[in-house]
Amino acid sequence: MTRVAGTDRVELPAAALSGGNQQKILFARALLGSPTLLLADEPTRGIDVGAKREIYQLLADLAAQGMAILLISSETDEILGLAHRTLVMRGGRVVAELAGEAMTERAILDAAFGMSAVEAA
Repeated sequence: MTRVAGTDRVELPAAALSGGNQQKILFARALLGSPTLLLADEPTRGIDVGAKREIYQLLADLAAQGMAILLISSETDEILGLAHRTLVMRGGRVVAELAGEAMTERAILDAAFGMSAVEAA
């Protein structure tokens, strides 16, 4: 068993913890081997706002330490807040690569739904 902040008992099984604490345990387990790449697939789905903030900070800290993070998310706020570069997929194919000022919610959604700038206006 793993001790997680906010719990009183270390003997609690992970399944008895909140979704946010379960997610933190998964991150701790994934980081045990000191990977150079972390695959984060919907890392905050189904957890509360406080736990989301903690996970966002963890991902930002890991990236600042040089870890490569492949973030897969359906939440545009999450993508815009964490990603340096975004690949948008539709129909199993990459349809857009966005970075810097081009990386906006509108651009992501337009690419995801196959809308050109003319159709979107």
